[in-house]
Amino acid sequence: MTLTVSALIASITLFVMAIFLGFELITKVPPTLHTPLMSGANAISGISIVGALILSNVAFRGMDTPASGWLAFAALVLATINVVGGFAVTNRMLRMIAGRRRKPSSTEGS
Repeated sequence: MTLTVSALIASITLFVMAIFLGFELITKVPPTLHTPLMSGANAISGISIVGALILSNVAFRGMDTPASGWLAFAALVLATINVVGGFAVTNRMLRMIAGRRRKPSSTEGS
């Protein structure tokens, strides 16, 4: 597959537009919705992990260039970091909310 100049320019333009759109969407989200949206982002990163595993399998079997194997490995590592970090933050937020709910009930019993 050859990459033409017009296809490269179109891909870069789409990437830059996605960056601006993502930034605008994230800045408009109220803080109370960040935790539910992070759970959705974790699901999307989970799909990215599956895709990276498939790509690394293709690269491992020698059907593509070595660069694609390294890119698949980098995608796998970054998506895994994103999923683990997202679940850690979500768990911490849920513990903070649960801690607030438990404190008044423990003082009432004493």
